[in-house]
Amino acid sequence: MKIVTIKFKTFTFGLFISFGLIFPVVTSAANFVAVQSAASNSRTVLGSTVIPYKTVTLTAQFPGRIMSIAGEVGGKFPTGSLLVKINDDALKAKKGMVEAQLQSAQAALKNSQLQYNREMISPRSKNIGSMPGMGMPSMMDIYITKPFADAMGTTDTDYNRYTDLMNSATSVTQARTQVMQAMAQLNEITANLKNANSVAPFEGMILKKMVEEGDTVQPGQPLLEFGFVKYLRAKADVPEVLVSSLKKGMIIPVKIGGRKSQARIAQIHPVADAARHTVVVKFDLKTGINASPGMYAELFLPDGNGIGQAVITIPKTALIKGRSLPSVLVFDKAENTTKLRLLRLGVDQENGRVQVITGVKMGEKVVDNPPSGALSGWMPNANMAKQ
Repeated sequence: MKIVTIKFKTFTFGLFISFGLIFPVVTSAANFVAVQSAASNSRTVLGSTVIPYKTVTLTAQFPGRIMSIAGEVGGKFPTGSLLVKINDDALKAKKGMVEAQLQSAQAALKNSQLQYNREMISPRSKNIGSMPGMGMPSMMDIYITKPFADAMGTTDTDYNRYTDLMNSATSVTQARTQVMQAMAQLNEITANLKNANSVAPFEGMILKKMVEEGDTVQPGQPLLEFGFVKYLRAKADVPEVLVSSLKKGMIIPVKIGGRKSQARIAQIHPVADAARHTVVVKFDLKTGINASPGMYAELFLPDGNGIGQAVITIPKTALIKGRSLPSVLVFDKAENTTKLRLLRLGVDQENGRVQVITGVKMGEKVVDNPPSGALSGWMPNANMAKQ
């Protein structure tokens, strides 16, 4: 083994020659660090789905043909925007017919009210033109014929007046009822005309289209799924054994599309799924996170049984960059050199450290900040290794 050192004014560069292999040495960047034991920050990785903060499904309120749809899936619209329009020609024709019925009912009501007022002011029972007559002036009927008839019991003038008033009042009530019925029908048609236009209940995005222009729909048939996507959530079916470790408002790590972030527990459903023995939990994601509804998200939930137990950890900076499998250079004190070892890693711990399941032992030293592609025998500083 031979070490050749070339010195320059501003830096030192060394070559290590062994078995015909040449490795670069950067003496100022690397160091040795000890493998340590730390309390476990064990977490369970659980898959979830990104969902909008809230969603609504717009459905058809009456049968008809789809005239227009505002846009395609992914289109964003402000509150009150027209999303779907259904053909309403039949409703407009029916509305015209009901308006005509309403006008007729209003005219009948007005006439019945006039007849009632007439009966109140000028009763028909006291109309001298309708008296039976005695071959004498009509006044004789008022003062002789009617009182005599009342006295004989053949008629009752007051009762006749009462029935005439009731008849007029009944006509007014019936006419008013017809007006109310016509107005109710008109209000129903007006509401249906509004329902023919499905508008955005809030600012959001079209998540799913169930119909296309020209389709014929029936009442209750889904048209669009519309969601509020300014804020996003992750929804997961969490096993019962993990729910006890969760609390509303807790912050947990999350990974979406390879990007790490954080989420806050917003809702824990009080009822579990009896068949799957899981509980639905919703997590609020950070505002402005680069994610879309339907994306896959990994949630790192605390494992109540594993947290606090001692585990072996090393700094993440000790991992050799550029290798397909996680590996480190472990210092062999007996041979005063380093050896390459493959590792099986666990979950990330605090302070930039990572759990090591297999590959190194407590008390061993590993090279920190090794150069990319370093192999067995690479030494950061021989004097430091002897310490």
